[in-house]
Amino acid sequence: MGSRRASLTAAVFLMATSAIGPGFITQTATFTSTLGAAFAFGILASILIDFVVQLNIWRVVTLTRMRASDLANAALPGSGYLLTVLVVIGGLFFNIGNIGGTGLGLNVLVGLDPKWGGLLSALFALGLFLSRRAGVAFDRLVIVAGVVMIALTVYVAFVSSPPVGEALRQTVFPDQVDFATITTIVGGTVGGYITYAGAHRLLDKGMTGPENLDAVSRAALTGIAVTGVMRFVLFLAVLGVVAAGTQIDLSGGSANPAAQAFEAAAGTMGLQLFGAILWVAALTSVIGAAYTSVSFLTVFKADMSERARDIATVAFIGVSLVLYLVITTPPAKMLVFVGGLNGLILPIGFSIVLYAAWARSDLMGDHRYPRWLLGLGVGVCALTWHMGYKSIGPIFALLGG
Repeated sequence: MGSRRASLTAAVFLMATSAIGPGFITQTATFTSTLGAAFAFGILASILIDFVVQLNIWRVVTLTRMRASDLANAALPGSGYLLTVLVVIGGLFFNIGNIGGTGLGLNVLVGLDPKWGGLLSALFALGLFLSRRAGVAFDRLVIVAGVVMIALTVYVAFVSSPPVGEALRQTVFPDQVDFATITTIVGGTVGGYITYAGAHRLLDKGMTGPENLDAVSRAALTGIAVTGVMRFVLFLAVLGVVAAGTQIDLSGGSANPAAQAFEAAAGTMGLQLFGAILWVAALTSVIGAAYTSVSFLTVFKADMSERARDIATVAFIGVSLVLYLVITTPPAKMLVFVGGLNGLILPIGFSIVLYAAWARSDLMGDHRYPRWLLGLGVGVCALTWHMGYKSIGPIFALLGG
């Protein structure tokens, strides 16, 4: 029972820490600065989409006992290879931004040059997977990191004194709705590799089949609740600063919007807390992105051992690090862009998973999949396709503008 609970807790926090990475932190500061309290609607939309996407994917993956790439090939031959390529490419770009996030975190925390900070953080992550007890260390790290991130952010939200009433009103009745913003924030919290992180961890831990379905569903809902609270609290922390009239520099370059917000809220201590939060969030996202992206590669080599996957994960982080060191795009701008890119990947993979749930009950041991959940999934999937179509231009303009 203890091992089972530990597996579920690790999956919950892997999903949460992957969803609340440096991309989301940077995006939240950026979009709260431009939209103000109206961004609360984007937060709500991301939580509702997250609820439907994660619940469907966790259930289908654990019922079929197949990773998403293998499931896709079984449902639509060849689609698993396409999904793998998209997730790995998206994960690689996201990991460049994640390593950039660790560099920004250490720069704020101890004044280290972001390139050196990214290098040292990536080496720390490499050491984790080179360890003989990589699995245990991985699970413990994401759990502790998740708790630390939530506690620190709640403190900053409290001292920033945000207009909570206005935020609640605009959560339901926003003054404006920006599809590109919603797609970017969804991509940064649900899209790409993030969608499958918790489900694949449960698969590796053996939490599969109808006998574990109730526990898996509860874990998915718990993970969504944790990420939802964290998202809204982080938004409130920045909103308090923006509502007080503080102008946040969004020009790019060395500008770090979230760092400015935390410093305005709590002075030097707030800045130090931000550095710690960003570094922890980025480090766990580096690990989560690499682990999940590599878990898709088993579609090319089904008998890949756990140790071989750890080595492949090390290689994935190494490639991400090299690219981070040579790419000149500012990390903050890249973090916003890759969130949008992952938002475009989301509807493709989700469509395949929903098709498998609808047409291939034989893959789930003839389990009768709930029609209400499938219906919600189809509605959300259509919405993500629409948002992706509407925001292709604005998302790619982020790199140039």
